[in-house]
Parts: sequence; structure tokens; C-alpha cells
Amino acid sequence: MKPTISPSILNCDIGDLRGELTKISSADVAHVDVMDNHFVPNLSWGLPVVESVIASKILPVDAHLMIEDPDRWAPAYAEAGCHSVTFHAEAAAAPLRLARELHRIGSKVGLALRPATDIAPFVDILSEFDMILVMTVEPGFGGQSFIDSMIPKIRRTREAINASGLEVSIQVDGGVSRQTIELAAEAGADNFVAGSAVFRAEDAYAEVAALRELALHHCH
Repeated sequence: MKPTISPSILNCDIGDLRGELTKISSADVAHVDVMDNHFVPNLSWGLPVVESVIASKILPVDAHLMIEDPDRWAPAYAEAGCHSVTFHAEAAAAPLRLARELHRIGSKVGLALRPATDIAPFVDILSEFDMILVMTVEPGFGGQSFIDSMIPKIRRTREAINASGLEVSIQVDGGVSRQTIELAAEAGADNFVAGSAVFRAEDAYAEVAALRELALHHCH
């Protein structure tokens, strides 16, 4: 499976959005974290920033909605033209209905799980999603350390996907760096969100290439 590198713009210089996106133009998608200060204890940005990233035409947008009531708000992100929209299992009232609505509008759909949320209740509806996001930190802030105990969960998720014969991607988000990407890839992840590792690197473009190279050797 070919790895997808999805730098998170959470740590970028938002005052120079186009310049920052150009720095990561070697990536596959731009991961945009939307936080509402309710579902997570932090406030980031919303639809206008997502629309700006889409309008730049530099990279497709992978919107990660860390918000309450995604059933109400998520469709607008699909309508804006996001390549994929990910909402949290813990926040959605009707995840199946929402996934179908987002697909109908035309975006790919991701289901995100906080570290303490098990994949087991969602195994029977895996076919409704294009991607499962296994959070490898508690969502809310950039720059946190990768939680190693999430590796078995990544492995279980990959086993469930393989057993169903589905083509579902596993994304990991939180503390992804040169030190942790191989572990995650080995366990079955193929989509890697790296924020501070990329934007705090001396050369973000080269860092994306280095992460891709490491993942390539370990992706199944």
C-alpha cells in the first residue's frame, strides 16, 4: 500500500498560508484541523480557512473535524470541496447516516477515534468509510508525543479491514515523526498526519520526502 503523507497545518504560519502550503507541496494532502473549543479544549479554525486552502489549489484538503454536532456541520465541508472529511465517532449522533450524506455530496469520509475509543463497535460498518483515523494523542493540541499503546489498536483495525476484504485506509495523527512513522506503518497505518515534525523542520519539503521514504519501507 502506497503511503499518504498529510501534513497538518496546525503549526504553520497562518499569516503566510500560501507560502506554507507551497513548502509542503510534495505532500499528498493538507490536513486541516477544525476545533470548536467544545469537543476539544482548543479553538483553531473553521470553514473560511478550509476554503482558503482549497482555493489555493496547492493540495487537496483532508478536513479533520474535532467538533461537536458534526451531523449538522460536516456536510458544509464536503460542499466546500474537501477531498475528505473526517468526523469523530464520539461526537456523531448518526455516523452511518452522516457518512452516506458526505459521500453523496462527493467527498471521501473518515471516522476518527480518540485513544480510548475502541474500533470494535464500528467493525460491521467499516464499508461505509474510506478511512479510519486512529488518534495517537488526545486531540486538541499539536506537538504532543505519540502514544505507543495505540499500536495494538492500529493492528486490530488493519486486521478487521483485511478480514472484511475492504480497501480502507488507516490514518494516524499525533506525534508522527521520523522516530514513530515506521512503528505505525508496520502496524498497518498507511496515511500519516505530521504537524510539528514537518513545520518545525529546517526544510519542510525535504521532511515530507524523508517521512514518505521511511513509511514506504514499512507499509504493507
